[in-house]
Amino acid sequence: MAKKITHVLFDYDNTLGMTELPAFTACCTVVNKLLASKGVSMQFTVESLMARFVGYSFRRMATELATEHNFTFADGELDMLVADEVDAVVARLAVDIQATPGANALVASLVGRFNLSVVSSSALRRVKACLKGAGQDAFFGEQVFSAACYNSSKPDPKVYIEAMKALGITVDDCVAIEDSKTGTLAAVGAGITTIGYTGAYPEHEREELAKVLLAAGCVSVFHDWSEFEAALAAL
Repeated sequence: MAKKITHVLFDYDNTLGMTELPAFTACCTVVNKLLASKGVSMQFTVESLMARFVGYSFRRMATELATEHNFTFADGELDMLVADEVDAVVARLAVDIQATPGANALVASLVGRFNLSVVSSSALRRVKACLKGAGQDAFFGEQVFSAACYNSSKPDPKVYIEAMKALGITVDDCVAIEDSKTGTLAAVGAGITTIGYTGAYPEHEREELAKVLLAAGCVSVFHDWSEFEAALAAL
């Protein structure tokens, strides 16, 4: 029996918005400053930071680096770093944020047909700033969920579980759209049928990313928003 989808749950970074490059540019400065302050000589480039941590929250990123390089945080230090990183990224995205190609037209065509939500690992303030800057806030209203609000990060499925609770729906009612392995693992871990999107990435990277997304549990992958209706219909 075909699924009766009533809710579409979108990841944000590199799904609805071209956030990864400007966000990681700002984040890289914060990360490298942190490492230097802890006596760690290694420094990331924007590209190497992105390759390793795409789909991660800053809190999870910093925690993993602390474990890897054997340093600790003073009381309240990590919370201050998280706030600093959000400030830096929001300031950068306020200038550089763009919707992924075709996203706004696609989402506008879904209004009235589906209930639309954003489910992200990024800080709520950052996601809302991106939605406003990319001209997407009217599509979603207050139905924006951040894993950071639950002291969590994808691939932990908690943000999807909490979103479904808040929306009053089950896994039978919804589909998730994700562009990363961590995001896919989160949605699939919550039991949600998940479709992969690769259109924010360079064309030469899309086929390899599609393999990663399928291996993580996506039921299908599309490369352009013009293909989304067919992917949805296939469910």
